[in-house]
Amino acid sequence: MTDNNRYNQRGVSAQKEDVHRAVAKLDKGLFPNAFCKIYPDFWGGDDAYCNLMHADGAGTKSILAYMYWQETGDISVWKGIAIDAIVMNIDDLLCVGATGPFTYSSTIGRNKHLVPGEVISEIINGTQEYFDTISQYGIDIKFLGGETADVGDVVRTIIVDGTMACRMPRQKLVTTEQMQEGDVVVSLASYGQATYESEYNSGIGSNGLTSARHELLNKVYAEKYPESVDPNLPPDVVYNGKYRLTDLTDTPLDVGKMILSPTRTYAPVVLKVLQQHFDKIHGIIHCSGGGQSKCLHYLPKPLRVVKNNLLPPPPLFKMIQESAGTDWKEMYQVFNMGQRLEIFTDKETAASIVDIASEFGIEAQISGQVDASNKKEVVIDSPYGSFIYS
Repeated sequence: MTDNNRYNQRGVSAQKEDVHRAVAKLDKGLFPNAFCKIYPDFWGGDDAYCNLMHADGAGTKSILAYMYWQETGDISVWKGIAIDAIVMNIDDLLCVGATGPFTYSSTIGRNKHLVPGEVISEIINGTQEYFDTISQYGIDIKFLGGETADVGDVVRTIIVDGTMACRMPRQKLVTTEQMQEGDVVVSLASYGQATYESEYNSGIGSNGLTSARHELLNKVYAEKYPESVDPNLPPDVVYNGKYRLTDLTDTPLDVGKMILSPTRTYAPVVLKVLQQHFDKIHGIIHCSGGGQSKCLHYLPKPLRVVKNNLLPPPPLFKMIQESAGTDWKEMYQVFNMGQRLEIFTDKETAASIVDIASEFGIEAQISGQVDASNKKEVVIDSPYGSFIYS
């Protein structure tokens, strides 16, 4: 069975082609190539400003938190799910130059019989705690409440989402329109431990978790936690791995905590980069859904992005690949592979960005360049082969 077939049978898609078709006819906003949709200043009516609003969430990562909490009694993992929902919003908004102040509203749907009030408390209070933490690095987010719904007929365990918004000057936007031949790509590591993180981060983020969960974890969990699986899934695509959640790894984390590593925000880094180098930043890409091929969708014209010096994949991605036997080309398209944010700029500015990232304990390096081309494409030249996405 091919990896694409496994993804489809599990009800997921690496590229969400049907979603892109569904929204194809909608207004693309003020800057169609921008990473996020940018709206006019509807309420202020000021042409010098624009409005941004973004919705995202922790996805199926919440199922991992549910299982780990049930297995170990460690309720603190739910704070990580709150962080995932926040960061999947804020780091998309960073890509258009937005660094706040932001407003945030959470949306939680749960099966009350399985997910009690103390879990909801961890998520909600964990949200505010995270805002308090990153406020120390100049990122201001106001928590405006949200909705918690008991929808057991719809949600088998719990889903944690959020919506973030801000108003910002148009002259501070990063829209990818300036991405050009001669730019270099700076990749920022998703793994390690940033100065604003409390422990080692595996780098997983919040994309590809359905694949990671089923490819890594043992079949025993299908019987023990049937609520963690769509009952319509074929048994041969459910929990195919060899690991238990509490198995030790070569990192400071066990298997469960590795998969549950809270998604790293790059907000403190991007804030400082934009303060010092705004005029030299031609594009910022959040390598979430679509992995290292993500930038393909935001090229303003036919260009070739060649990534031939990516950071090495950290242990978790190697574990997933070995467990699943997934083709490396697919791995680089589904997962961030150890670098979840990339910045397009000139070589001199790139060197400064690497230094800024290091101030926050984040590894970074020039990972590639932009070349002239007659079509839009991304080339990955990795230790595991060369892959072309177009």
